[in-house]
Amino acid sequence: MPATKEHTHHIRIRDTQLEMDGPSTKGGDDVEGRLRVAQTQLEELQAQREELERLKQETERLNFRRRELIGSQVEMTERLSSSLTLIDRQVYEMRQEMDDLEQCRKCFAGHLGKIEKLNPEGWSRDQLSGQLDRALAIVEHAEDEYSQAAEHFARTRSASIFQGVRRSRGGSGEFKQQLLRGLAFNLPVIALGTLALVIWLTR
Repeated sequence: MPATKEHTHHIRIRDTQLEMDGPSTKGGDDVEGRLRVAQTQLEELQAQREELERLKQETERLNFRRRELIGSQVEMTERLSSSLTLIDRQVYEMRQEMDDLEQCRKCFAGHLGKIEKLNPEGWSRDQLSGQLDRALAIVEHAEDEYSQAAEHFARTRSASIFQGVRRSRGGSGEFKQQLLRGLAFNLPVIALGTLALVIWLTR
C-alpha cells in the first residue's frame, strides 16, 4: 500500500493580517478626510450664506434709503417749485407796486406844489373869479387822482398809506365853502379899498 502523501498549506497569517489591516486603515483615513472636507465646505457655505444675508440686508437698507431720498426729492421739488412760483409772482407784484407808487409820488408831489402856490388872500377883486375857478379845478383834479390812487392801492400792501387821510368828494365842496367864506369876509374890505382907490384916482 503506498504511503499517503501529505499536502501542506502555508497560511500567511501576517501577510493576510497586513492585507486586512491595510485597507481598513486607509478607508478610515478617507472617511475622516471626507468629513473634514465636508465640514470645511459646510463652513464655507455657512460663511457664504451669512455674507449673502448681510448683502441682502445691506441692499434692503440701501433701497429703503433710496426710496426715502426719492420721496423727499419729489416733495422738496414740489415745495420749492411752488414757492419759487409764488416768490416770482410776489416779486413781480412788488416791483409793479413800487413803480406805481413812484408814479403816484411824482403825481402827488406835482399836485402838492400847485396847491401850495395858491394864495386866495393875495388875489385882487378883478382876478378873484378867474383865480377861484382855476384853483378849484386844480384841487378837484388832485382829489380825483388821489381817490383813484387810493382805490388802486386798496388791495395792496400800500393801502395803509391812504387810510385815515382819504377824503370824500365832499372835500372839494368844503374847500369851496371855505373860499366863499373867506371871500365874503374880505369882500367888504376889498369893496371899500376899491372905492377909496377910485375916489383917489378921480380927485
